[in-house]
Amino acid sequence: MTPKVALVTGATQGLGLALVEGLAQRLTPADTVYLTGRDLDRVTQAVAALPGGGARVRGEILDVAQTGAADRLAAQLADRHGGVDIMFGNAVMRAGPGDDPRTIVDAYAEVNNFGTTRVLRAFAPLLRDNGRLIVVASSLGTLYHLAPVLHGRFAELSSLDDVDEQVAAWRDAVRDGSARGGAWPGFVNIPSKIGQVAAVRALASQRREQDLARGILLAAVCPGMMNTPTSALWWDVTGAPTPAQAAAALLKLAFDPVDPGHYGELVRDGRTLPWAPG
Repeated sequence: MTPKVALVTGATQGLGLALVEGLAQRLTPADTVYLTGRDLDRVTQAVAALPGGGARVRGEILDVAQTGAADRLAAQLADRHGGVDIMFGNAVMRAGPGDDPRTIVDAYAEVNNFGTTRVLRAFAPLLRDNGRLIVVASSLGTLYHLAPVLHGRFAELSSLDDVDEQVAAWRDAVRDGSARGGAWPGFVNIPSKIGQVAAVRALASQRREQDLARGILLAAVCPGMMNTPTSALWWDVTGAPTPAQAAAALLKLAFDPVDPGHYGELVRDGRTLPWAPG
């Protein structure tokens, strides 16, 4: 049997780190889990802190905000292993309550949105039969949270280039202040998450028939509220699941048989969330 290869982006802390640990525990010593992040020291420390047993965990630098970085790592993994079996896109830049959207939106979109489409372009072609490519998003990533006048921007995009174009238009409107006088929500997380889910849907529209025939799952997933310091800046997370607890449902998607109803959709706790009203 060919050893399995898994990779998690944004994996030096929180949910990403919990996903790496969960993958390593569920895979065998012949398999490899790649823990990736943009800072070498943090990647090295995260790998060293993981408990032993299960799959080998290997650290790699991957800054999804850098053009070409995902492509370079994908090429390296193709040379080493010939393909990838499980991929979690979890890299994220978070915004705090005191952040001015106009000053952070460039970096925010570069990581969360263009980083997502870079990862999808780079790693989807490497998926082996029965592979999984899962983008960590949010239940905010549906058109229910966007004004109806804006639905057409994201509703049925057919390519990742189309998604990038719409995200760039939103980013530019936030940057120049025109978003404030329009229908865009003030919370930058909403359009960003919608863009992530739209990216999954766009790629899925191109790959659906072939992927399902090969047992491949491409999906977005909402891990739900977690008890983390970043979430605590916005909400009362007392009693919310830890990242390790939240990771359990995501790991089920990685290891359970594919539900065709999940393909190309946003999934939370095993249930598909509707993309649009009606």
